[in-house]
Amino acid sequence: MYRIISGKWKAKKIAAPKNFDVRPTTDFAKEALFSIIENKYDMQASSVLDLFAGIGSISFEFASRGCQDVTSVEMNPKHTSFLNSTASELGFSSQVSVQRGDVYDWLKKFRNNKSYEIVFADAPFETAEEKYNTMISLVLNNKYLKPNGILIVEHQSRLSFDHPNFLYTRKYGNISFSFFQPNEEEPELEMASETEEN
Repeated sequence: MYRIISGKWKAKKIAAPKNFDVRPTTDFAKEALFSIIENKYDMQASSVLDLFAGIGSISFEFASRGCQDVTSVEMNPKHTSFLNSTASELGFSSQVSVQRGDVYDWLKKFRNNKSYEIVFADAPFETAEEKYNTMISLVLNNKYLKPNGILIVEHQSRLSFDHPNFLYTRKYGNISFSFFQPNEEEPELEMASETEEN
């Protein structure tokens, strides 16, 4: 079970079936995270990609706060069914697009299709460091982030990242959020006109 913290469905509790193997972000950590996000982004004008969406703790928090464009990627068919039914129940079907698929395959398949202000990724806690790095590279190198965008990775606090796009980490108990900036846009080269001397 988790709770939507703010917005249209503030204090709404979402209960998943007991046999679901999920680990929703804690209220304390989620509240701190959205305080950081809302300090920088206008929810209603932002597009969001939620990777490893689980049962929607992050996706529906964005939607409740007015975000009109949330894409939720989740591999487990039971979870995607729950995401769709909950989105319908809460009136979020037009705001939240649920995509079933392996995150790594999805990021490869849909590259250059769309970019987002915010990409959030909460991979399973047992994910190896190299898998995190693969996912980060897929997001950044395939331009899923807009120039003003941010990639936020939720992970165990014992894990740290050494990456050129890494900005900072915020720790909340045994979980942390690490923030990454987009790749710098490569400047377009102007073709110098050559003049021949006679």
